[in-house]
Amino acid sequence: MNPHTKTDLTETQSPRHGGESVAEVLRAHGVKFVFTLVGGHISPILVACEKLGIRIVDTRHEATAVFAADAVARLSGTVGVAAVTAGPGLTNTVTAVKNAQMAESPLLLLGGAAATLLQGRGALQDIDQMSLFKPLCKFCASVRSVKDIAITVRKALAIAQSGTPGPVFIEFPIDTLYPFHLVSKEFGVKNPPKGIMGKVVTWYLHNHLKNLFAGAWETRDVSPLPVHIPQATDNQVQKCIELVSRAKKPVILLGSQATLPPTPTDDIRAALESLGIPCFLGGMSRGMLGRNSPLHIRQNRSDALKEADLVLLAGTVCDFRLSYGRVLNRRSRIIAVNRDKTQLLKNSDMFWKPTVAIQGDAGSFLLRLSKGLKGHTCPEDWPQSLKAGDVTKEKANRRKADEKTDRHLNPLSVLHRVDELMADDSIIVADGGDFVGSAAYIMRPRGPLRWLDPGAFGTLGVGGGFALGAKLCRPESEVWIIYGDGSLGYSVAEFDTFTRHKTPVIALVGNDACWSQIAREQVPILGSNVACGLAFTDYHIVADGYGGKGTLIGREDEDKLDGIIKEAQKETRQGRATLLNVLIGKTNFREGSISV
Repeated sequence: MNPHTKTDLTETQSPRHGGESVAEVLRAHGVKFVFTLVGGHISPILVACEKLGIRIVDTRHEATAVFAADAVARLSGTVGVAAVTAGPGLTNTVTAVKNAQMAESPLLLLGGAAATLLQGRGALQDIDQMSLFKPLCKFCASVRSVKDIAITVRKALAIAQSGTPGPVFIEFPIDTLYPFHLVSKEFGVKNPPKGIMGKVVTWYLHNHLKNLFAGAWETRDVSPLPVHIPQATDNQVQKCIELVSRAKKPVILLGSQATLPPTPTDDIRAALESLGIPCFLGGMSRGMLGRNSPLHIRQNRSDALKEADLVLLAGTVCDFRLSYGRVLNRRSRIIAVNRDKTQLLKNSDMFWKPTVAIQGDAGSFLLRLSKGLKGHTCPEDWPQSLKAGDVTKEKANRRKADEKTDRHLNPLSVLHRVDELMADDSIIVADGGDFVGSAAYIMRPRGPLRWLDPGAFGTLGVGGGFALGAKLCRPESEVWIIYGDGSLGYSVAEFDTFTRHKTPVIALVGNDACWSQIAREQVPILGSNVACGLAFTDYHIVADGYGGKGTLIGREDEDKLDGIIKEAQKETRQGRATLLNVLIGKTNFREGSISV
């Protein structure tokens, strides 16, 4: 008997399907969750993953699924995974995928697609998906045969984590995911034309299906491929040791990259404390030094950078957040460490020049720097003077929190009360403009990896997904979403998801009936509030409707605020997501800040 004939029979008669191959690889890579909004194109992936013990978490919008996968990637050190259906299912993820790219989150997006034979022929939801995602992803692939699934998924997962982490995309035509007998029934020969053309069509379709499933169920390696992480050279580290040892007023600016694997965040914290250098923390690195570290400087960053004789940019980028590098003193020695060469040198041709530029992992570099400087510490009077400035500025901010607003509650006072009452294991998710901007000054993450914000893209709508991913990664932690009333509109429907998937979180909504971050500049500059106004909507009732617990809080509740917050915490411990709809007034805090 021809061995090929036996193999063909095994493949064509097998009830197995391509979704099983996807699930086997994901399980071998330690993936615990797949976020999705269900669609027929991807059903085999979801069913197979569930059978292998991977939890399927379905959301009310595809963007939320990707945001949740992004949060899992940031908090777990693994690749976050989302699966969505073809066409509009995928186009709905574009903003979230771009956000993951700019936030450097390792994320795998699995997308359905029209059958290989029908692509470009007007099939349902058939568009050129590859062209859409190539500018957004480090790697894009369209699976063309079932046997290629395992190696393609393994390759994508490795690329997502290597170098500068980021999103990857795999397109699965529907005929690569379903069993042979269903695919042949749907796409096989049906009433072929007579004559020679009929024979050609029959041969072509038969051959196409044969190639599609050839070798489909042969045993394949599903284990992880090596991940490449760039590192500083010994010479670069030694040069930096010498520079830091001579500095009298050094400053470290820590960015999100410093929290990436493989270096544990607790080790990075120990290294920073050993160095004794004052630190400004941004993005995911907020909380790295705990709540009240003498080294963590929160205020007067521009003044500190003008005075510093050495600045270490550890994963921090000279983009708009550092005024494109203009805030750096040209007389300062500058050490820049970043995995991405473009980000490492951004705007160095115009506003700043690195003394040492290292394309490498920031976390590993800090450990090596600390080891090389063992026994040396920064002069104590320098961080003490910066901390004194912190205390003065924060006392002034606190006085603003005590002021009465024209109506409703002072938002700064509300944020201070929440910060003082939230649990030590809390994770803070930031999703908004003006209210969240104030929260960034007031709220203090208690430890590493306890602050989630969108990152450099400034995306609104991350709240529901980020909180969902965070609660699944850390079910024992209290998860707070700090929402503006504008941004809440993007993901309030995920209260349904929180209820169904038993992921109780607390949403604090600063409701001032306005897109205040925009109105703050639009009104004084252009003299009009057009399109900035909202309403004091009953968002608490919306939360109730989705199975959560909503509470309206106004000025009349000011004396009861602590009790209301504690009751919300109790509700979440008992398994119910809560929303605090806080009516807030206007303050002049952050006056002059702009959103462009």
